[in-house]
Formats: sequence, structure tokens, C-alpha cells
Amino acid sequence: MFQSSSPHLTFKRGGSSFDGMIETLGTAFGEYKAALVSPVDDFQWSLDFSTCDYATVIKGFHQHEFEFQIQPTINAVQHLSIVLPRSGGMGVTYASREATARPGKLLLYNNLEPESVVMYGRSNVIDELLLDWNVILQTLDQTFETPFSGSLDLLPELETSTSAGQMIGSLAETVIRGLRDPSVRSPIAMAHVTQALADLIVRFVPHKLSHLLDRKPYMIAPRHVRRAIEYMEANISQPIRMPMVAKAAGVSTRALQLGFRAFRETTPAAYLAMLRLRAARVELLDPANGHTTREICLKWGFLHFGRFSAMYKASYGESPSHTRKRVRGMQPRSRRQPQTVVGHSILRR
Repeated sequence: MFQSSSPHLTFKRGGSSFDGMIETLGTAFGEYKAALVSPVDDFQWSLDFSTCDYATVIKGFHQHEFEFQIQPTINAVQHLSIVLPRSGGMGVTYASREATARPGKLLLYNNLEPESVVMYGRSNVIDELLLDWNVILQTLDQTFETPFSGSLDLLPELETSTSAGQMIGSLAETVIRGLRDPSVRSPIAMAHVTQALADLIVRFVPHKLSHLLDRKPYMIAPRHVRRAIEYMEANISQPIRMPMVAKAAGVSTRALQLGFRAFRETTPAAYLAMLRLRAARVELLDPANGHTTREICLKWGFLHFGRFSAMYKASYGESPSHTRKRVRGMQPRSRRQPQTVVGHSILRR
């Protein structure tokens, strides 16, 4: 569960010219590129931001259609964008696929994947909820018990008339209200609600790993496997050998091996390594953690940094040092690098 360590931040901006919007957002966030679909003399706009550690909501009003060109950088911060149109619409294009949002249809996408974003219709009003992509990764990790990297290939369009659309839309509205209304702000409650929203999306919106949900009966492991996992989790930072785990589980080492292969589709040693990698990643993703990467490596039982780095990169698609560098780019503004706003998504460069 992600916990909030910094206060909510809010600010509003507005104006009557397209250039004024670009200048204002450029001053606040750094350079970003946008263009009107057709020339206009008068362009009324307003943007209302509310943000906390793990989520941001942006309410945008735009009088005319315009397009954002997306140019993500290597240090861009990933979010899952959930678009809730109030009037008008929004479209994203990436690869050979196009997806649109309109009243009655939500749009979900990773902010680094689209090549362009277009705002449709006059008097366009859209709420966009940005969830920290690390919340999604953590949910995938906990749901499937396997590290994930790369594109999730999430189905981008979700009708609110469906059961999944109603649940996800309703919970997204709850998060939005929690971010905007000072009278109902609770960091702990927001962390739980945000995690619940991520869980709904992972379970009910089709994506690359959805087929694995059908295999969940194997997760109901026998008692000795559960005991072994509990022992590993309780002693994860201590030197552990498999005979010690087998003794704690009350079975032979061979029975332990067979149980994990049957009910976790891996070996006990590989499962322990996965738990330790996950713990190390949590620390590396914590901007407030002052330990060096090597110290974190040693803390979680990896005695050889090169081997740890290779395992980490194979599991998460990036090196430990890159994770730390990327997270440090998410520090408060006075310590951040320049940012780019693309679509309604905030990128750091």
C-alpha cells in the first residue's frame, strides 16, 4: 500500500488566448507542444490541478479543439490516465490504434504511449485522473506474483453502462472528490481507495496479463506452502536457506520443492528472490529513502551487486540505478528537473 507523505497541492489557471495557456503552463511545468486544430481569435481556457503523492486530477476547460504532440523522454514519469469527459471528447493515437472518450465512455491509457492527444468539441470539459504507474505495477505484482515491465496493452475504452465501467467510474469519481475537497481529505483513506481502483482496473479491464486471472485456483496453496511463504516474509532480510524454510513449514526439502512447483509454478529459492526484489524495489521507489543502491541491495540479502542488478533489470525492465534516478526526478519542484505537460499528462525531462 502506498502511503502519502506530502500534503495535497492545488492550483488554478485560466485565460482567453491559446498562447496565454501555453505560456502559463510553460512557466509552471516547462516546455510542451500544442497546436490548434483550426485558427481562432478567442480561446477561453482554464485548468484546475489537485495532486498528492500517488494521484493527480486535472479539470480542463477548452473552448476550441486542439492537439498535443507527445514526445516522452527517458526520465518521463509514468501514469495511468483515466479520462472522464463532461462535455466534448478526447482522443489518443498510438501505433495503429485510436481510442476516444466521450460522455458515457471512459478512456484509460499509459501517458507515455500515445503519439498524440486531441481535444474534441467546443466548450470541452474533461476530468483526467492520473494514477502513479507504480501503483499499477505494485497491483500487478501482488495479483500475479510476478514482476512486470513493458506495455500492459490495456483496453483503452470502457463504457460506463457496463458493470466494470460503473465500478471503475464510480471509484474514480470518489478519488477525484477526495483530491479536490479539503473537508474529506484523508491520506490513509485515499491510499486505500486508490489501491482499490488499481485493483479493479487490473481485474476487470482487459490487458496483456488478463488470461492469468483464469489460473488463480492454483493460488490456494496447501498449508505447508503457506507456512513457508509466511516464514520467508517474516525473515526476508535475514540469511535464509531452504532447509530452514522446510523445517519451518514442517515438511522435507523435497516436499517443499514439489509444493512450490505445483502451487506457485516456481522454486522456493526463486520465490524468495522475488520477494526480496520486490522489497528492494519498494525502497528504490521511495523518494525519501536516503540509502544508497548498494546498501539496499545488501539489506535485502543480495551479496553480489552485479547479480542483483541483472536480476532486477530482468524483472522490472530497468536497472536499480535508473529506478533511483527516475524517482529522484519526482522530488518537489525546487529539486525537480524541467517538466513537460503532454495531453493532460505530466512528464519530467
